[in-house]
Amino acid sequence: MISRISVLSSLAAFSLLLALNSCQKKDPFSITEAEMVTDMKENQNFQKIVDYGQSIGLGRDSTLYRERGMLAFLEELGYGHKPAHIRHFEEILPPDSVRVQTAGWELAQGKDIDKAMENLEPPYEAYKSLKKHYKRLVESSKPDSAAMVSETLNAYRWMHRQSRGSERMVLVNINGAYLVGLDSLGNEELRMNVIVGKSNTRTPGLDTYATNVITFPYWNIPKSIALGEMLPRIRENVYYLERNGIEVLDRKGKAVDPTLIDWSSISEGDFPYRFRQDTGEGNSLGLMKVNLQNPYAIYLHDTDVRSLFGTDQRWRSHGCVRLEKPAQLANFIAGEKIVDENFVEEALAAPEIDRKPKTYSLKKKVPTFLYFLPADVDKAGNLIYYKDVYDLVKKVV
Repeated sequence: MISRISVLSSLAAFSLLLALNSCQKKDPFSITEAEMVTDMKENQNFQKIVDYGQSIGLGRDSTLYRERGMLAFLEELGYGHKPAHIRHFEEILPPDSVRVQTAGWELAQGKDIDKAMENLEPPYEAYKSLKKHYKRLVESSKPDSAAMVSETLNAYRWMHRQSRGSERMVLVNINGAYLVGLDSLGNEELRMNVIVGKSNTRTPGLDTYATNVITFPYWNIPKSIALGEMLPRIRENVYYLERNGIEVLDRKGKAVDPTLIDWSSISEGDFPYRFRQDTGEGNSLGLMKVNLQNPYAIYLHDTDVRSLFGTDQRWRSHGCVRLEKPAQLANFIAGEKIVDENFVEEALAAPEIDRKPKTYSLKKKVPTFLYFLPADVDKAGNLIYYKDVYDLVKKVV
């Protein structure tokens, strides 16, 4: 006969085992992915999270989950995938694995979907508005428009990945020719129109960082512009250089008298010089420049032609991004006032001031995204669609 003590001991051991298992389930990092999925199926959260993914543009079924697993699916929900048409990534950050695992564990524990997603998805107001617009478009049977919004939702998720830990970030939508400055929570602190590249001198998609601000910058003229646009004019009249404040420098950086050069013999294969435009109001970069890390010599800058920002045709540059409010952007990315808000106007009104270049290094590099967003929202949350300005998408979205 089994003694009462033995029975009680067995019951105590079983209770202890249940308690241990219960304790393990209180730890997000002790649960395996397989256990996570099993628990989610038992508490009905598995299908709910798949449906939630559909509701924010992750496809019409659980293909991503079946191919890569639940944790990869959650990673996609929070941090997205590389946006299309980006030519240069300065670095690609890993997702926040702690947040991904915690979200999975909370779903396994039966937590409400929206609550579990709060710490995983981007907290940006623009993102939240876009989710509502996406749902509305799907329910209205407008799949093409919904697909455009879905692409932008992914871009914001990717920005959430790439800006992690940063106090501020900058987004330029090349399709819309505008710039927004966002804080770490995605709150809009700055907005302006910009001028971006023409169809034959396109602004490339970049995922990079702003590193410093230069007031009264020189313009080191790219070789393509020097040869393609300036050389024919110099051959017609060598004083074109002087009229535009352009120096000719040799390979050692020494200034050369342009009237002593046989310009008819200069060719693309034999061009031993570089051109540099002097600082000041006649400089094509204007009075301020923001440097970006990238291999294409693309940066953000002021301009000596400030009348084009109010037009609807703002695709006019050689590839760099011209700024409507350069001083405001400089102060925003610096996180402090480094120039007066009216710096440009004051400099133009005071030609006697020192115009030597001055560099302001940023205390922290600022994530800067030059993307091709087919849709976005304004500060009020209104949905706006944008043309594929460079015809990068060869088929209807």
